[in-house]
Amino acid sequence: MIPQNPAKHVLILFLVLTFFTSCFGTYQENPYADVPELDKKISSKPVYSGFSKLVRHRSTSTTTSSSNKVVINVDDFAAKADGTDDSEAFNKAWDKACSSKQTATIVVPNRIYHLKPITFLGPCQSDLIFQIYGTIKASNKMSEYEDDRRHWIVFDNVNNLKVQGGGIINGNGRIWWENSCKINKDMPCKVAPTAVTFNESRNLIVSNLWFKNAQKMHLRFEKCINVKAMNLLVTAPGNSPNTDGIHVTGTHSIRITNSVIRTGDDCISIVNGSRYVEATDIICGPGHGISIGSLGADNSEAEVSNVLVNRATFSGTTNGVRIKTWQGGSGYAKDIVFQNLIMKNVTNPIIIDQNYCDQDDPCKEQKSAVQVSNIMYRNIQGTSASEVAMKFDCSKTFPCQGILLQDIILGLEEDELAKASCVNVKLTDMGKVSPQCY
Repeated sequence: MIPQNPAKHVLILFLVLTFFTSCFGTYQENPYADVPELDKKISSKPVYSGFSKLVRHRSTSTTTSSSNKVVINVDDFAAKADGTDDSEAFNKAWDKACSSKQTATIVVPNRIYHLKPITFLGPCQSDLIFQIYGTIKASNKMSEYEDDRRHWIVFDNVNNLKVQGGGIINGNGRIWWENSCKINKDMPCKVAPTAVTFNESRNLIVSNLWFKNAQKMHLRFEKCINVKAMNLLVTAPGNSPNTDGIHVTGTHSIRITNSVIRTGDDCISIVNGSRYVEATDIICGPGHGISIGSLGADNSEAEVSNVLVNRATFSGTTNGVRIKTWQGGSGYAKDIVFQNLIMKNVTNPIIIDQNYCDQDDPCKEQKSAVQVSNIMYRNIQGTSASEVAMKFDCSKTFPCQGILLQDIILGLEEDELAKASCVNVKLTDMGKVSPQCY
């Protein structure tokens, strides 16, 4: 609840403002300006509305080389794009590019290629560009994933890589959704593949691509450093299970910008080990919003810090901006800013849930918890689809601390007042804040 003692109120306000000023500086500036790994040259101008205008050219290039670059066309390795499997041709093209001592570009022409599960393995001899003009489509035969049901396309230990081109990566996921226990209760719960995974890689750019209909998650960055994901369109039906748009785990210094994400799960999910994460100019919905967590499952330790979500619109999503942690965990989610957000008929526009429980049986009450602290919500407006527009359900033993609300206006669709639910939270208001915690 809001501190009643005026002296304590002033002290808490001073400490919160001091923290955000020291960590983030001016909110309109790049909060990671002092992070050397993160390239500072990204334009802040939103361009996601023009994604559909990207021109996908039909490439007729053949494998060529010059003094400073090599161009490799997958068709030169017998990729047929006739509905049969093209995995061998893609593997051969990758091997040639990866072994090149000059900057190499792999060209995927404007045709439809089918791939079985495939791993593009590094490290490579030089910088690489994966130029996708056409469509890469997953096999829909579940039997072809018997060796690894968790992955379709993997880039593993590949540094200085660009994946781009205006093409489409299609997970062809309907057969997986139909066999999910979340859709068919008679089916056993099994894992499903992430469409594209970048693992233990540095200096990545993923841009100007359409990821659609993933088997499970669309795009996953795992243990990566210095990532730019820009101008992406990510789509799947709103009822497709677990189809997160962009999943960030154990990753340091990642900037997601100018993207439209419409899926059946989190638009962006940020989990354990991630820090210096920025999501700017995002359109989200349908889906479950932008989530930090879940953290602390099975009594584990989790750490997430230095996250900025800036300029985003949420339409018809289950949540807006959410932090979710399991009881019994440890660690922290801290130093997080959510600002300049628009909510349109969102069920839970602002929510912190330290009692998250994603299982059929009720979760046992536990004393330990992931500490949630130093969270700022600034300039958030719009409508809630539920009566409670702002919910802080925090731990008894590890209450949410340093929660700052500034210029928050959330109401119901019928111009009625929304409500706030605030349990075990220490917060401070600035400017006009509605609804209020009482």
